[in-house]
Amino acid sequence: MAKLVLIRHGQSEWNLQNRFTGWVDVKLTDEGVAQARKAGTLLAETGFAPERAFTSVLTRAVRTLWLTLEEMDRVWIPVEKSWRLNERHYGGLTGLDKQEIRERHGDAQVQIWRRSFDTPPPALDLDDERHPSHDPRYKDLSPDQLPAAESLELTLNRVQPYWESTIAPLLEAGEDVLVVAHGNSLRAIVKLLFDMNDADIVQIEIPTGNPLEIGLDGAGKMPVTARYLDTERAQPLPEIP
Repeated sequence: MAKLVLIRHGQSEWNLQNRFTGWVDVKLTDEGVAQARKAGTLLAETGFAPERAFTSVLTRAVRTLWLTLEEMDRVWIPVEKSWRLNERHYGGLTGLDKQEIRERHGDAQVQIWRRSFDTPPPALDLDDERHPSHDPRYKDLSPDQLPAAESLELTLNRVQPYWESTIAPLLEAGEDVLVVAHGNSLRAIVKLLFDMNDADIVQIEIPTGNPLEIGLDGAGKMPVTARYLDTERAQPLPEIP
């Protein structure tokens, strides 16, 4: 039975400051580093030995993966980075304090931007320095691939082709896989795996640095088990289909 482990990056500086982060590259806090190392220790204790690992191109996820693999003594396995696993792009909210946005726009509007499935926040102008076209790591992407703002639905549309072409086939071949990414890109994977509807997926919280271990059926397609390894920081799990 193939296993898939999903890890949201450890606590970042902007998580701590309660700011919308999205595609901005921010560092882990000391607590985030500790969470990543604990994730690796917990995975090593279970005997999980992934044959491949995947992450985004954002430092907080890449470093979380490095630290996790170091604790597992698996730094030598193949690692693939993809922008398709990046966090949801928060558009004009990027870098802003969440409480200040609530005070400016009201709780109801912020809740729509944060938790609706298909409503993105205000888009960035192309000349805004926060637009990904100004970041050299995306220089090979076409303009239509670069988001100016994303809903969870748009994030899913970005993640799904990569999941189906690159990660899912490995699981179907029986390989164990580790994915370290972000709250919303991991929600997209959870939605696909657990066949969740649009209303239910936005209620799923994925804690930072806590491995979500998913056991798959013999075909490597359907979840048969799911658990968080750090039980003290676990969140409610989706139902097994």
